[in-house]
Amino acid sequence: MKYFKALILILTLAFLVTSCFEDDDDIPISTSEINDFVWRGMNTFYLYKENTTDLANNRFSNNQEYTSYLSSFSKPEDLFESLIYQRQTVDRFSWMVDDYIALEQFFSGISTSNGMEYKVFRFSSTDTSIYGYVTYVLPNTDAAAKGVTRGDIFYGIDGTQLTTTNYRSLLNQSDYTVNLGNYNDNSTPDDVNDDSITESSETVSLSKSQYTENPIFINNVLDVAGTKVAYLMYNSFTGTEQFNAELNDTFGIFKNANATELVLDLRYNPGGSVYTAIMLSSLITGQFNGDVFSTEQWNDELQQAFENEDPEALINRFINNNEGTPLNSLNLNRVYILTSRSSASASELVINSLAPYIDVVQIGTTTSGKYQASTTLYDSPNFRRNGANPSHTYAMQPLIFKSLNINGVTDYFDGLSPETGNVVPEDINDLGVLGDVSESLLATAIAKIAGTGRSINKKVKSVDFIADSKDLLPFAKSMYTDKKIPAGL
Repeated sequence: MKYFKALILILTLAFLVTSCFEDDDDIPISTSEINDFVWRGMNTFYLYKENTTDLANNRFSNNQEYTSYLSSFSKPEDLFESLIYQRQTVDRFSWMVDDYIALEQFFSGISTSNGMEYKVFRFSSTDTSIYGYVTYVLPNTDAAAKGVTRGDIFYGIDGTQLTTTNYRSLLNQSDYTVNLGNYNDNSTPDDVNDDSITESSETVSLSKSQYTENPIFINNVLDVAGTKVAYLMYNSFTGTEQFNAELNDTFGIFKNANATELVLDLRYNPGGSVYTAIMLSSLITGQFNGDVFSTEQWNDELQQAFENEDPEALINRFINNNEGTPLNSLNLNRVYILTSRSSASASELVINSLAPYIDVVQIGTTTSGKYQASTTLYDSPNFRRNGANPSHTYAMQPLIFKSLNINGVTDYFDGLSPETGNVVPEDINDLGVLGDVSESLLATAIAKIAGTGRSINKKVKSVDFIADSKDLLPFAKSMYTDKKIPAGL
Protein backbone atom coordinates (compact mmCIF):
# COMPACT_ATOMS: atom_id res chain seq x y z
CA MET A 1 0.00 0.00 0.00
CA LYS A 2 1.16 3.51 -0.76
CA TYR A 3 0.69 4.51 2.89
CA PHE A 4 3.25 1.97 4.11
CA LYS A 5 6.33 4.15 4.63
CA ALA A 6 4.42 7.17 5.88
CA LEU A 7 2.43 5.12 8.38
CA ILE A 8 5.57 3.49 9.75
CA LEU A 9 6.70 7.01 10.59
CA ILE A 10 3.27 7.89 11.99
CA LEU A 11 3.25 4.91 14.32
CA THR A 12 6.83 5.68 15.34
CA LEU A 13 5.74 9.20 16.27
CA ALA A 14 2.81 7.80 18.23
CA PHE A 15 5.15 5.45 20.08
CA LEU A 16 7.51 8.28 20.97
CA VAL A 17 4.66 10.36 22.33
CA THR A 18 3.10 7.65 24.47
CA SER A 19 6.33 6.01 25.61
CA CYS A 20 7.32 9.14 27.50
CA PHE A 21 4.57 8.32 29.98
CA GLU A 22 6.35 5.21 31.24
CA ASP A 23 9.07 5.45 33.85
CA ASP A 24 12.53 3.91 33.65
CA ASP A 25 11.29 0.61 35.06
CA ASP A 26 8.73 0.34 32.25
CA ILE A 27 5.83 0.31 34.69
CA PRO A 28 2.50 0.43 32.78
CA ILE A 29 0.20 3.39 33.19
CA SER A 30 -2.28 2.72 36.00
CA THR A 31 -5.35 4.35 34.49
CA SER A 32 -8.37 3.38 32.48
CA GLU A 33 -7.33 1.44 29.38
CA ILE A 34 -10.13 2.99 27.41
CA ASN A 35 -9.28 6.56 28.40
CA ASP A 36 -5.66 5.90 27.49
CA PHE A 37 -6.76 4.59 24.10
CA VAL A 38 -8.93 7.66 23.52
CA TRP A 39 -6.12 10.12 24.23
CA ARG A 40 -3.47 8.21 22.26
CA GLY A 41 -5.70 7.85 19.21
CA MET A 42 -6.76 11.48 19.21
CA ASN A 43 -3.20 12.67 19.85
CA THR A 44 -1.99 10.74 16.82
CA PHE A 45 -4.74 11.20 14.24
CA TYR A 46 -7.15 14.01 15.12
CA LEU A 47 -7.42 16.57 12.33
CA TYR A 48 -7.70 19.46 14.77
CA LYS A 49 -4.92 18.32 17.12
CA GLU A 50 -3.12 21.67 16.82
CA ASN A 51 -6.26 23.48 17.98
CA THR A 52 -6.72 21.28 21.07
CA THR A 53 -4.42 22.14 23.96
CA ASP A 54 -4.91 18.84 25.77
CA LEU A 55 -3.64 16.91 22.74
CA ALA A 56 -0.25 18.63 22.58
CA ASN A 57 2.71 16.25 22.63
CA ASN A 58 4.18 18.16 25.59
CA ARG A 59 0.88 18.43 27.47
CA PHE A 60 2.10 16.14 30.27
CA SER A 61 5.54 16.23 31.85
CA ASN A 62 5.40 12.81 33.48
CA ASN A 63 3.39 9.64 33.93
CA GLN A 64 1.72 10.80 37.12
CA GLU A 65 0.35 13.94 35.50
CA TYR A 66 -0.99 11.94 32.57
CA THR A 67 -2.60 9.37 34.88
CA SER A 68 -4.22 12.09 36.97
CA TYR A 69 -5.60 13.73 33.85
CA LEU A 70 -7.16 10.52 32.52
CA SER A 71 -8.60 9.67 35.93
CA SER A 72 -10.46 12.98 36.02
CA PHE A 73 -12.87 11.62 33.38
CA SER A 74 -15.34 9.04 34.66
CA LYS A 75 -16.48 8.01 31.17
CA PRO A 76 -14.53 7.63 27.90
CA GLU A 77 -17.23 9.63 26.15
CA ASP A 78 -16.56 12.60 28.43
CA LEU A 79 -12.84 12.55 27.65
CA PHE A 80 -13.53 12.20 23.95
CA GLU A 81 -15.95 15.15 23.94
CA SER A 82 -13.49 17.30 25.86
CA LEU A 83 -11.00 16.85 23.02
CA ILE A 84 -13.38 17.86 20.21
CA TYR A 85 -12.58 21.21 18.63
CA GLN A 86 -15.58 23.53 18.47
CA ARG A 87 -18.30 20.88 18.39
CA GLN A 88 -21.06 23.18 17.17
CA THR A 89 -19.18 25.10 14.51
CA VAL A 90 -16.17 23.11 13.22
CA ASP A 91 -16.16 19.44 14.20
CA ARG A 92 -19.76 18.28 14.09
CA PHE A 93 -18.93 14.76 12.94
CA SER A 94 -16.36 13.03 15.19
CA TRP A 95 -17.86 10.41 17.47
CA MET A 96 -17.17 7.23 19.39
CA VAL A 97 -19.16 4.07 19.98
CA ASP A 98 -19.19 1.45 22.69
CA ASP A 99 -20.06 -1.32 20.22
CA TYR A 100 -17.81 -1.43 17.16
CA ILE A 101 -19.55 -4.58 15.92
CA ALA A 102 -22.65 -2.50 15.11
CA LEU A 103 -20.42 0.13 13.53
CA GLU A 104 -18.73 -2.41 11.25
CA GLN A 105 -22.10 -3.82 10.25
CA PHE A 106 -23.36 -0.35 9.34
CA PHE A 107 -20.36 0.28 7.10
CA SER A 108 -21.27 -2.97 5.37
CA GLY A 109 -24.81 -1.73 4.79
CA ILE A 110 -26.31 -3.64 7.71
CA SER A 111 -28.41 -1.82 10.29
CA THR A 112 -31.59 -2.23 12.31
CA SER A 113 -34.54 -0.75 10.46
CA ASN A 114 -38.29 -0.92 10.06
CA GLY A 115 -37.90 0.49 6.55
CA MET A 116 -39.46 3.91 7.15
CA GLU A 117 -37.06 6.69 6.17
CA TYR A 118 -38.22 10.17 7.10
CA LYS A 119 -37.51 13.78 7.92
CA VAL A 120 -38.79 15.68 10.94
CA PHE A 121 -39.62 19.38 10.97
CA ARG A 122 -41.43 22.14 12.80
CA PHE A 123 -43.27 25.13 11.41
CA SER A 124 -40.99 27.66 13.10
CA SER A 125 -37.83 27.66 15.19
CA THR A 126 -39.87 28.54 18.28
CA ASP A 127 -42.17 25.51 18.08
CA THR A 128 -41.58 22.64 20.48
CA SER A 129 -43.93 20.27 18.65
CA ILE A 130 -42.44 18.60 15.60
CA TYR A 131 -43.76 16.40 12.81
CA GLY A 132 -42.44 13.88 10.35
CA TYR A 133 -42.99 12.86 6.78
CA VAL A 134 -41.88 9.70 5.02
CA THR A 135 -39.25 10.29 2.34
CA TYR A 136 -39.02 6.71 1.09
CA VAL A 137 -39.66 3.13 2.19
CA LEU A 138 -37.08 0.38 1.97
CA PRO A 139 -38.23 -2.75 0.13
CA ASN A 140 -38.87 -6.01 1.99
CA THR A 141 -39.27 -4.31 5.36
CA ASP A 142 -42.05 -4.06 7.91
CA ALA A 143 -42.98 -0.57 6.69
CA ALA A 144 -43.26 -1.80 3.12
CA ALA A 145 -45.39 -4.76 4.17
CA LYS A 146 -47.74 -2.52 6.14
CA GLY A 147 -48.33 -0.02 3.37
CA VAL A 148 -46.28 2.95 4.58
CA THR A 149 -45.67 5.20 1.59
CA ARG A 150 -43.64 8.25 0.65
CA GLY A 151 -45.45 11.39 1.74
CA ASP A 152 -47.17 9.89 4.79
CA ILE A 153 -47.35 12.47 7.58
CA PHE A 154 -46.99 11.60 11.26
CA TYR A 155 -47.26 13.68 14.40
CA GLY A 156 -46.68 11.20 17.21
CA ILE A 157 -45.29 7.88 18.36
CA ASP A 158 -47.24 5.59 20.68
CA GLY A 159 -49.81 8.35 21.15
CA THR A 160 -47.24 10.90 22.29
CA GLN A 161 -46.74 14.12 20.33
CA LEU A 162 -43.23 14.39 18.91
CA THR A 163 -41.25 17.26 20.42
CA THR A 164 -37.73 18.62 20.14
CA THR A 165 -36.81 16.78 23.34
CA ASN A 166 -38.43 13.37 22.83
CA TYR A 167 -38.30 12.55 19.11
CA ARG A 168 -34.93 10.78 19.26
CA SER A 169 -35.89 8.45 22.10
CA LEU A 170 -39.32 7.72 20.62
CA LEU A 171 -38.06 6.99 17.11
CA ASN A 172 -35.05 4.99 18.31
CA GLN A 173 -37.25 2.32 19.86
CA SER A 174 -37.21 -1.15 18.33
CA ASP A 175 -41.00 -1.25 18.11
CA TYR A 176 -43.45 1.63 18.03
CA THR A 177 -46.80 2.75 16.70
CA VAL A 178 -46.85 5.70 14.32
CA ASN A 179 -49.67 8.21 14.70
CA LEU A 180 -50.55 9.48 11.24
CA GLY A 181 -51.92 12.87 10.31
CA ASN A 182 -52.64 15.12 7.34
CA TYR A 183 -50.87 18.20 6.06
CA ASN A 184 -53.22 21.17 5.93
CA ASP A 185 -52.09 24.22 3.92
CA ASN A 186 -55.44 25.97 4.54
CA SER A 187 -55.84 26.50 0.79
CA THR A 188 -52.83 28.83 0.68
CA PRO A 189 -50.12 26.69 -0.93
CA ASP A 190 -47.67 29.58 -1.25
CA ASP A 191 -47.96 30.62 2.39
CA VAL A 192 -46.77 28.29 5.14
CA ASN A 193 -47.54 30.65 8.00
CA ASP A 194 -51.01 29.17 8.39
CA ASP A 195 -50.02 25.54 7.67
CA SER A 196 -50.68 22.85 10.24
CA ILE A 197 -50.84 19.10 10.79
CA THR A 198 -54.29 17.67 11.41
CA GLU A 199 -54.27 14.63 13.65
CA SER A 200 -56.11 11.47 12.62
CA SER A 201 -56.98 8.22 14.35
CA GLU A 202 -54.99 6.19 11.80
CA THR A 203 -51.94 4.34 13.12
CA VAL A 204 -49.40 1.79 11.93
CA SER A 205 -47.29 -0.41 14.18
CA LEU A 206 -43.72 -1.02 13.03
CA SER A 207 -40.92 -3.31 14.18
CA LYS A 208 -37.23 -3.02 13.41
CA SER A 209 -35.04 -5.92 12.39
CA GLN A 210 -31.58 -6.37 10.92
CA TYR A 211 -31.55 -5.13 7.35
CA THR A 212 -29.01 -4.80 4.57
CA GLU A 213 -29.75 -1.74 2.45
CA ASN A 214 -28.71 -1.78 -1.18
CA PRO A 215 -27.52 1.78 -1.93
CA ILE A 216 -28.84 1.49 -5.49
CA PHE A 217 -32.46 2.41 -4.78
CA ILE A 218 -33.67 3.18 -8.32
CA ASN A 219 -31.95 2.84 -11.67
CA ASN A 220 -33.48 3.13 -15.12
CA VAL A 221 -32.97 4.70 -18.53
CA LEU A 222 -35.41 7.32 -19.73
CA ASP A 223 -36.06 8.49 -23.28
CA VAL A 224 -36.16 12.28 -23.28
CA ALA A 225 -36.91 13.64 -26.76
CA GLY A 226 -34.74 10.95 -28.30
CA THR A 227 -31.94 11.32 -25.73
CA LYS A 228 -31.16 8.36 -23.49
CA VAL A 229 -31.01 9.63 -19.91
CA ALA A 230 -29.74 7.39 -17.14
CA TYR A 231 -31.33 7.95 -13.73
CA LEU A 232 -29.70 6.61 -10.57
CA MET A 233 -30.99 7.18 -7.06
CA TYR A 234 -27.99 6.27 -4.93
CA ASN A 235 -28.66 6.40 -1.20
CA SER A 236 -25.34 5.55 0.42
CA PHE A 237 -21.66 5.17 -0.47
CA THR A 238 -21.52 1.71 1.06
CA GLY A 239 -18.06 0.58 0.07
CA THR A 240 -18.38 -3.20 0.08
CA GLU A 241 -17.00 -5.28 -2.78
CA GLN A 242 -20.51 -6.50 -3.59
CA PHE A 243 -22.14 -3.08 -3.76
CA ASN A 244 -19.22 -1.54 -5.66
CA ALA A 245 -19.48 -4.35 -8.20
CA GLU A 246 -23.24 -3.77 -8.50
CA LEU A 247 -22.61 -0.06 -9.05
CA ASN A 248 -20.25 -0.88 -11.91
CA ASP A 249 -22.81 -3.32 -13.34
CA THR A 250 -25.49 -0.63 -13.19
CA PHE A 251 -23.34 1.72 -15.23
CA GLY A 252 -22.83 -1.18 -17.64
CA ILE A 253 -26.60 -1.15 -18.18
CA PHE A 254 -26.50 2.61 -18.76
CA LYS A 255 -23.62 2.25 -21.18
CA ASN A 256 -25.28 -0.55 -23.15
CA ALA A 257 -28.41 1.59 -23.43
CA ASN A 258 -26.27 4.34 -25.00
CA ALA A 259 -27.10 6.83 -22.23
CA THR A 260 -25.55 10.20 -22.99
CA GLU A 261 -26.94 12.05 -19.97
CA LEU A 262 -27.04 11.11 -16.28
CA VAL A 263 -29.27 12.31 -13.45
CA LEU A 264 -27.63 11.26 -10.19
CA ASP A 265 -30.04 11.50 -7.26
CA LEU A 266 -28.16 12.02 -4.00
CA ARG A 267 -30.90 13.91 -2.15
CA TYR A 268 -31.01 11.36 0.70
CA ASN A 269 -27.42 10.12 0.52
CA PRO A 270 -25.56 10.76 3.82
CA GLY A 271 -22.16 9.69 2.44
CA GLY A 272 -19.76 6.87 3.25
CA SER A 273 -16.69 5.47 1.51
CA VAL A 274 -14.19 7.85 -0.09
CA TYR A 275 -13.12 5.06 -2.45
CA THR A 276 -16.68 4.55 -3.65
CA ALA A 277 -17.01 8.30 -4.25
CA ILE A 278 -13.89 8.12 -6.44
CA MET A 279 -15.27 5.07 -8.23
CA LEU A 280 -18.66 6.67 -8.89
CA SER A 281 -17.02 9.83 -10.22
CA SER A 282 -14.80 7.71 -12.45
CA LEU A 283 -17.87 5.87 -13.76
CA ILE A 284 -19.52 9.19 -14.60
CA THR A 285 -16.41 10.34 -16.47
CA GLY A 286 -13.64 7.94 -17.51
CA GLN A 287 -11.57 10.43 -19.48
CA PHE A 288 -9.59 11.58 -16.43
CA ASN A 289 -7.99 8.32 -15.35
CA GLY A 290 -4.94 9.08 -13.20
CA ASP A 291 -5.79 12.75 -12.77
CA VAL A 292 -6.21 14.25 -9.30
CA PHE A 293 -9.70 13.64 -7.90
CA SER A 294 -9.03 15.16 -4.49
CA THR A 295 -6.23 15.80 -2.05
CA GLU A 296 -6.08 15.33 1.70
CA GLN A 297 -5.01 17.70 4.46
CA TRP A 298 -4.21 16.00 7.79
CA ASN A 299 -3.08 17.52 11.08
CA ASP A 300 0.26 19.33 10.84
CA GLU A 301 2.32 16.45 12.23
CA LEU A 302 0.92 13.77 9.96
CA GLN A 303 0.79 16.09 6.97
CA GLN A 304 4.53 16.68 7.31
CA ALA A 305 5.16 12.96 7.76
CA PHE A 306 3.27 12.13 4.57
CA GLU A 307 4.94 14.91 2.61
CA ASN A 308 8.38 13.71 3.72
CA GLU A 309 7.82 9.99 3.27
CA ASP A 310 5.15 9.53 0.58
CA PRO A 311 3.44 12.69 -0.76
CA GLU A 312 1.49 10.59 -3.29
CA ALA A 313 -0.39 9.15 -0.32
CA LEU A 314 -2.13 12.51 0.05
CA ILE A 315 -3.60 12.34 -3.46
CA ASN A 316 -6.73 10.49 -4.55
CA ARG A 317 -6.87 9.92 -8.31
CA PHE A 318 -9.55 8.96 -10.81
CA ILE A 319 -9.47 5.23 -11.58
CA ASN A 320 -10.39 3.02 -14.54
CA ASN A 321 -10.98 -0.30 -12.78
CA ASN A 322 -12.43 -1.74 -9.60
CA GLU A 323 -10.46 -4.61 -8.09
CA GLY A 324 -9.10 -5.39 -11.55
CA THR A 325 -12.47 -5.17 -13.32
CA PRO A 326 -12.67 -2.37 -15.94
CA LEU A 327 -15.15 0.36 -15.10
CA ASN A 328 -18.18 0.89 -17.33
CA SER A 329 -17.48 4.62 -17.57
CA LEU A 330 -19.85 6.89 -19.49
CA ASN A 331 -17.24 9.54 -20.39
CA LEU A 332 -19.70 12.35 -19.72
CA ASN A 333 -18.89 16.03 -19.78
CA ARG A 334 -21.98 16.93 -17.76
CA VAL A 335 -23.95 15.42 -14.90
CA TYR A 336 -27.15 16.50 -13.17
CA ILE A 337 -27.01 15.91 -9.40
CA LEU A 338 -30.11 16.17 -7.20
CA THR A 339 -29.45 17.27 -3.62
CA SER A 340 -31.02 18.28 -0.33
CA ARG A 341 -29.82 19.06 3.19
CA SER A 342 -29.56 15.29 3.69
CA SER A 343 -26.84 15.04 1.03
CA ALA A 344 -23.60 14.85 2.98
CA SER A 345 -19.89 13.95 3.02
CA ALA A 346 -19.08 11.59 0.13
CA SER A 347 -22.04 13.01 -1.82
CA GLU A 348 -20.52 16.47 -1.50
CA LEU A 349 -17.07 15.07 -2.29
CA VAL A 350 -18.38 13.89 -5.68
CA ILE A 351 -19.87 17.31 -6.46
CA ASN A 352 -16.84 19.29 -5.32
CA SER A 353 -14.25 17.04 -6.98
CA LEU A 354 -16.06 16.71 -10.32
CA ALA A 355 -16.79 20.43 -10.64
CA PRO A 356 -13.30 21.41 -11.95
CA TYR A 357 -13.53 18.77 -14.69
CA ILE A 358 -17.10 18.67 -16.00
CA ASP A 359 -20.32 20.66 -15.83
CA VAL A 360 -22.02 19.69 -12.57
CA VAL A 361 -25.63 20.89 -12.65
CA GLN A 362 -26.85 20.77 -9.06
CA ILE A 363 -30.63 20.78 -8.63
CA GLY A 364 -32.56 20.83 -5.36
CA THR A 365 -31.43 22.54 -2.18
CA THR A 366 -28.18 23.17 -0.28
CA THR A 367 -26.24 20.15 1.00
CA SER A 368 -25.15 19.38 4.56
CA GLY A 369 -21.62 20.82 4.57
CA LYS A 370 -19.25 17.98 5.51
CA TYR A 371 -15.82 18.07 3.91
CA GLN A 372 -13.89 16.03 6.49
CA ALA A 373 -13.21 12.29 6.53
CA SER A 374 -12.70 9.86 9.38
CA THR A 375 -11.42 6.37 10.04
CA THR A 376 -12.16 3.75 12.68
CA LEU A 377 -9.62 3.57 15.51
CA TYR A 378 -9.52 0.49 17.75
CA ASP A 379 -7.77 -0.02 21.08
CA SER A 380 -4.76 -1.90 19.71
CA PRO A 381 -1.04 -1.06 19.40
CA ASN A 382 -1.49 0.22 15.84
CA PHE A 383 -5.19 1.21 16.18
CA ARG A 384 -6.26 -1.57 13.80
CA ARG A 385 -9.02 -4.10 14.38
CA ASN A 386 -6.53 -6.95 14.66
CA GLY A 387 -5.27 -7.13 18.24
CA ALA A 388 -8.01 -4.93 19.67
CA ASN A 389 -8.31 -5.00 23.45
CA PRO A 390 -10.74 -7.87 24.22
CA SER A 391 -11.98 -6.24 27.43
CA HIS A 392 -14.21 -3.71 25.66
CA THR A 393 -15.72 -2.84 22.27
CA TYR A 394 -15.17 0.91 22.21
CA ALA A 395 -14.00 2.45 18.95
CA MET A 396 -13.54 6.01 17.75
CA GLN A 397 -14.33 7.65 14.43
CA PRO A 398 -12.49 10.98 14.67
CA LEU A 399 -12.05 13.37 11.77
CA ILE A 400 -8.55 12.79 10.40
CA PHE A 401 -8.34 14.85 7.21
CA LYS A 402 -10.30 17.28 5.11
CA SER A 403 -10.72 16.92 1.36
CA LEU A 404 -9.84 19.52 -1.25
CA ASN A 405 -10.60 19.39 -4.95
CA ILE A 406 -7.85 19.97 -7.50
CA ASN A 407 -8.42 23.74 -7.20
CA GLY A 408 -8.05 23.64 -3.42
CA VAL A 409 -11.74 24.19 -2.66
CA THR A 410 -12.72 22.92 0.80
CA ASP A 411 -14.29 24.18 4.05
CA TYR A 412 -17.80 24.37 2.57
CA PHE A 413 -19.25 24.39 6.06
CA ASP A 414 -22.54 25.90 4.88
CA GLY A 415 -22.95 23.23 2.21
CA LEU A 416 -22.93 23.31 -1.58
CA SER A 417 -25.80 25.23 -3.14
CA PRO A 418 -27.51 25.01 -6.55
CA GLU A 419 -27.15 27.98 -8.83
CA THR A 420 -29.96 30.48 -9.14
CA GLY A 421 -32.68 28.88 -11.20
CA ASN A 422 -31.90 25.37 -9.95
CA VAL A 423 -33.29 25.71 -6.43
CA VAL A 424 -36.10 23.16 -6.26
CA PRO A 425 -37.23 22.15 -2.76
CA GLU A 426 -39.34 19.10 -2.12
CA ASP A 427 -42.93 20.03 -1.31
CA ILE A 428 -43.93 18.23 1.88
CA ASN A 429 -47.56 18.30 0.79
CA ASP A 430 -46.80 16.98 -2.71
CA LEU A 431 -43.61 14.91 -2.77
CA GLY A 432 -44.34 13.00 -5.95
CA VAL A 433 -43.09 9.52 -6.79
CA LEU A 434 -39.35 8.95 -6.80
CA GLY A 435 -38.10 8.06 -10.28
CA ASP A 436 -41.25 9.36 -11.95
CA VAL A 437 -40.62 11.93 -14.67
CA SER A 438 -43.13 14.30 -13.06
CA GLU A 439 -41.42 14.34 -9.64
CA SER A 440 -40.25 17.92 -9.16
CA LEU A 441 -36.45 17.52 -8.92
CA LEU A 442 -36.21 14.90 -11.66
CA ALA A 443 -38.66 16.84 -13.84
CA THR A 444 -36.45 19.90 -13.57
CA ALA A 445 -33.40 17.93 -14.72
CA ILE A 446 -35.33 16.40 -17.62
CA ALA A 447 -36.61 19.81 -18.71
CA LYS A 448 -33.06 21.16 -18.75
CA ILE A 449 -31.83 18.17 -20.74
CA ALA A 450 -34.67 18.56 -23.24
CA GLY A 451 -34.12 22.30 -23.46
CA THR A 452 -37.71 23.02 -22.52
CA GLY A 453 -37.20 24.12 -18.95
CA ARG A 454 -37.01 27.63 -17.64
CA SER A 455 -35.34 28.75 -14.43
CA ILE A 456 -37.54 27.62 -11.59
CA ASN A 457 -36.01 28.78 -8.31
CA LYS A 458 -39.04 27.68 -6.30
CA LYS A 459 -39.59 29.20 -2.90
CA VAL A 460 -38.32 26.97 -0.11
CA LYS A 461 -41.07 26.30 2.39
CA SER A 462 -40.17 28.11 5.57
CA VAL A 463 -40.57 25.08 7.82
CA ASP A 464 -37.64 24.34 10.11
CA PHE A 465 -36.12 21.00 9.15
CA ILE A 466 -34.58 19.38 12.20
CA ALA A 467 -33.24 15.98 11.19
CA ASP A 468 -33.72 12.94 9.01
CA SER A 469 -33.79 9.27 9.96
CA LYS A 470 -30.04 8.91 9.32
CA ASP A 471 -29.30 11.61 11.90
CA LEU A 472 -30.47 9.27 14.64
CA LEU A 473 -27.44 7.09 13.88
CA PRO A 474 -24.27 8.95 14.97
CA PHE A 475 -22.15 7.26 12.29
CA ALA A 476 -24.58 7.47 9.37
CA LYS A 477 -23.23 10.72 7.92
CA SER A 478 -19.60 9.70 8.00
CA MET A 479 -17.18 10.07 5.12
CA TYR A 480 -14.65 7.39 5.93
CA THR A 481 -11.36 6.56 4.34
CA ASP A 482 -10.64 3.07 3.14
CA LYS A 483 -6.89 3.57 3.41
CA LYS A 484 -6.16 2.21 6.84
CA ILE A 485 -2.95 1.34 8.64
CA PRO A 486 -1.55 -1.91 7.20
CA ALA A 487 -1.99 -4.83 9.54
CA GLY A 488 1.21 -6.19 11.04
CA LEU A 489 3.05 -2.90 11.49
